[in-house]
Amino acid sequence: MSDGPDDSKEIRVEASLGYYLSKARNVLAQRMDRAVGPLGLTSSQIGVILLLSCGRAHTPYELSRAMSYDSGSMTRMLDRLEKKGFIARNRSDADRRMVELELTPEGKEAARVLPGIGSAVLNEQLRGFSESDVATLVNLLDRFIQNGESGTPSDE
Repeated sequence: MSDGPDDSKEIRVEASLGYYLSKARNVLAQRMDRAVGPLGLTSSQIGVILLLSCGRAHTPYELSRAMSYDSGSMTRMLDRLEKKGFIARNRSDADRRMVELELTPEGKEAARVLPGIGSAVLNEQLRGFSESDVATLVNLLDRFIQNGESGTPSDE
């Protein structure tokens, strides 16, 4: 993106892709926070509940990796969810050093209703988008993500 060796163009933050990706994530998180607030949850916490519910994670370590959180941040989040009654920590029968996580009945109920809440939030955020617009957005974001994970677009 250089016009020559003496390129002195400034990149406007509000016009950058990074700005829009970050802003879109923040707008969606704020909307989700409002939607799940009555359940006593935040948008960050619903990931833990959904990952435990679908069996993609069973331990704090697995959650940290799946959600890209450091262990200290994950521990604090799990402390809050346990205090609110959504999760329980148990020592593994196979290895007493290992902590396994499970949803409480309140956590299971939250996991049951969260997909519908998430869908409603996304549908409202995508108001005015055609099916083609949504398909294009998903395709472009998938390619963007794949470039970070594998170094090549998913359609190559």
